[in-house]
Amino acid sequence: MRILIVDDEGPARARLRRMLALEPGIEAIEEAADGHAALCCLPEFRPDALLLDIEMPELSGIDLAASLPQPAPLVVFVTAYDEYALRAFDANAIDYLLKPFDQARLRRALERLQARLVSRPASTATGLAPRQLLVTERGATRVVQVADIEWLETADNYVALHTAQGAPLLRQTLSSLLDQLGAGFVRCHRRAAVRPAAVERVVPLDKGDCELVLRGGARVPCSRQYRADLMAALQSG
Repeated sequence: MRILIVDDEGPARARLRRMLALEPGIEAIEEAADGHAALCCLPEFRPDALLLDIEMPELSGIDLAASLPQPAPLVVFVTAYDEYALRAFDANAIDYLLKPFDQARLRRALERLQARLVSRPASTATGLAPRQLLVTERGATRVVQVADIEWLETADNYVALHTAQGAPLLRQTLSSLLDQLGAGFVRCHRRAAVRPAAVERVVPLDKGDCELVLRGGARVPCSRQYRADLMAALQSG
């Protein structure tokens, strides 16, 4: 099992690493000092599970858990505060370790993780898409609800998340973001994708291209190579 420890306190991470080293079945351990570092670590380290603190600066553990890309690692919350328990299990946590905990309690949490990993389907790519995305702007973190996004547009090395409140830039490729979001968005152009439910009408153009008029008033290009998939998504919706 590959474990990522996410905690803003260095001594807490070190203690947990020492405790994990005493347990069998731990293949690799990595650490992250905050939620942003954890998100950056995911693609390369590919953890099976996160041992995740809740109270961290800028980005809480609850927000991080809700923003994990799919297929998401399992989550065990590790915190000194018991008032977050209900919210933690609403976020599909496997367990909730209340500090201070002993080796036996950690072992029970690891056993629960292992049991869930064994029972998981071979492919978890069809898991639930994240409910929100985290965008860093001028050193601050903005939470963007996926349900508020009408369409997506590439902008150099970023994707603009077009909502009624603006279009914050997420540092990610459009293809990888669409893989993460699942069937909720359909590509309509090499530089754009749209939420089918946001489309109000389709305006035909020359050579099989068309323009999508969204409920919020935006006009989004749709090239002929993507038109059939888009029309199928609109019909099925």
